[in-house]
Amino acid sequence: MARRGGIMSDQMKEEIAKELGFYDTVQREGWGGIKARDAGNMVKRAIEIAEQNMQNGKS
Repeated sequence: MARRGGIMSDQMKEEIAKELGFYDTVQREGWGGIKARDAGNMVKRAIEIAEQNMQNGKS
């Protein structure tokens, strides 16, 4: 079964990883190299961004 693309774009994931300070790990080891805590923080940040965009009338 082929894996479908995620909800977050690669660009958004990279921007959040840079903001949270673990993009260097992503560059060295790929997304599988990040800690579970970093992945969770990335999801939390993406939700915050989505909520802000909804409040501002953006989709």
